[in-house]
Amino acid sequence: MVAVLGGRYSAELGIDLDAGEAEVERWFVAATLFGARISARVAERTFGVLGAAGLARIGQMRHVPTGDLIAMLDAGGYARYDFRTATRLLELSEIISERYDGQVAVIGRRFAAYPALRAALDALPGWGPVTIGLFLRELRGVWPGADPPPDERALAAARHLGLLAGGSDAACLAGLAAACGLDVRDLEAGLVRLDLAHGRAMADCPGGQACAALRRSAAG
Repeated sequence: MVAVLGGRYSAELGIDLDAGEAEVERWFVAATLFGARISARVAERTFGVLGAAGLARIGQMRHVPTGDLIAMLDAGGYARYDFRTATRLLELSEIISERYDGQVAVIGRRFAAYPALRAALDALPGWGPVTIGLFLRELRGVWPGADPPPDERALAAARHLGLLAGGSDAACLAGLAAACGLDVRDLEAGLVRLDLAHGRAMADCPGGQACAALRRSAAG
């Protein structure tokens, strides 16, 4: 499944979250884009446009004129949501600068327990459950507080494939990842991708090794 659909979104963007704080900064920008109501392809392209302009940290955004930021978003494909997204990025930049000295890594150091970390992220403009879940599940093992429960979409896909046994869902996924030689972050991301590939049609798919989404993806 991971080989066919892919694993961590951060790795797909060339971000190595195990390599240090600079990569976490880049992931924060990417997660902000991916968490919006926009296609993954547009978010990925826009992340590349911002990176090419030297904007690797959200704290840098507040120094960019709004018109320039909108032009970058347009280049990435945000034509319908450019002003709203630019406003949100600028607001985020101001808040990160004011509360956390302009460094996202400060959030991870300051909130070492998951509930407090989740609440701190939830207080950021435009950040809700989807963005928080995406951001934190790929930071497992990097930030102490990055220990969210498994994504419900991942669990639905795991049940669809018949992968969940007894015990807690988190322990089951961790054990399965270890048995397969996978990083658990790649496994969970792959399961989320499978759920998204199905959409509402999962109930009509035979599942297991006969999963239509995996056959279709492998063939096409």
